Amino acid sequence: MQEIVKRKKARIERDPSRVITQPYIPGDLSRVNNLLSKVLGLSDTTAKKILLQIRHDFSDRHRNLEELLLINFDKVAEYIPHTAHISLAKKMLIGSYFTKEYSIESAALFNPSIVLHPDQSNVPEGGARFAMSLRATGEGHISSIVFRSGIIYSDFSLMFDSVSEFVETPAMLHDPFYDNHLFCLTLQEMGAWNDTSQRILSRLQPFFTYQDLKFSIHEVYQEDPGKSDDNAINAINWLANSNYKIKFNDKTQLSERVIYPVSENESKGIEDARFVQFTKDDGKTVYYATYTAYNGQHILPQLIKTKDFMTFNISTLNGNAIQNKGLALFPRKINGLYAMLSRQDGENNHIMFSDNLHFWHTSQIIQEPLYPWEFIQIGNCGSPIELEEGWLVLTHGVGPMRQYCISAVLLDLNDPTKIVARLREPLLSPNEEERVGYVPNVLYTCGAMLFNGHLIIPYAMSDITTRIAMVELKSLLRKMKPAG
Repeated sequence: MQEIVKRKKARIERDPSRVITQPYIPGDLSRVNNLLSKVLGLSDTTAKKILLQIRHDFSDRHRNLEELLLINFDKVAEYIPHTAHISLAKKMLIGSYFTKEYSIESAALFNPSIVLHPDQSNVPEGGARFAMSLRATGEGHISSIVFRSGIIYSDFSLMFDSVSEFVETPAMLHDPFYDNHLFCLTLQEMGAWNDTSQRILSRLQPFFTYQDLKFSIHEVYQEDPGKSDDNAINAINWLANSNYKIKFNDKTQLSERVIYPVSENESKGIEDARFVQFTKDDGKTVYYATYTAYNGQHILPQLIKTKDFMTFNISTLNGNAIQNKGLALFPRKINGLYAMLSRQDGENNHIMFSDNLHFWHTSQIIQEPLYPWEFIQIGNCGSPIELEEGWLVLTHGVGPMRQYCISAVLLDLNDPTKIVARLREPLLSPNEEERVGYVPNVLYTCGAMLFNGHLIIPYAMSDITTRIAMVELKSLLRKMKPAG
């Protein structure tokens, strides 16, 4: 199979110097107060001198350092006596003592997906601009989503846009409006629908704000605290905080944006985003991505929606069929229904259909491990790609020595529960260079793109770095054998 695959030389490497800032609270409240007293006790001259050195050491690592320091000052300001007069310099200095840096991709940069960029202006004739997502992993094995962009030229050469030395997290906003009906359905799915949740939601309009919800919770609780179910209230708060919007500064480049965990259910990582350009019923397009939220104990599939890679809406996926990792949405509805690939049992490829993008109740197996190189398990490697011949799905198979290979199947265009053809051997297997890394012997991708009759496959090598392979579509289809 290697004769039809062209591996590009360029690699997408991790860069430990790309850092964000995070709040740093060193211990309990007594330690916070002790530290505040020490800093407040400094003279203004000493404070300015220390702050000058901080600016010298860190300004070239953060575009808006002073703003970031003031944000973290605000997180401890409530512990400072109201009578204290604090200069701006000392506020920033206090903020610096409660700030730490986090290197988002110090451990690995892997599991990419690729789509056409929403902005195709000023692209050379015959070329295309792409947007690529990657899973970045740092200290504590916490994963986030980062981005790269570039151009594929008509001769299939690639040029990546320069990667900024800065990286920024977005502002977080709760959804401007929650859909009451969907909110109630999700609470029912969670087993949190009882008298307390009914009383809270019945007071709200068909579409309500986060503040409306908090006020309704407060009212219900105050009416009779003894009759309020704390578990239901916690579930409502959890659900509201799991559905939110993030917005990046308009001046940031795509490579400067990082989607870092912000809600409780993803506190230990945002894993393996599978982006797809989705065509709606009216012909307009939007980008969706499924990802796995991880809190250290449990996983929860989530959905991202964006039009411009600047503003992202994050929401929960619900239903009995939302299980395990590796959900991949088809790029359009099929016979009036949303369609999604999944792997409920951790071993086989499933497909499911729904009339509601956020609720999935049943699935069926469409592919089981058949060949020795995939005996352990199979799964999808991103959203299906629509061809005249059918839906092309990249898959991964796990075989002896836990080796991950990438292969492909072709599903029927009108009935994707049917496999039309499949490869009988891997399309990509780890070579000697690619098998060395954080998790050895693993090749993996979260999504490929079709360009001028070729499949563009960004893929991770042993969970540490990323490269790109290209395959002529006609050659790939000729290698596939009829199913059955």
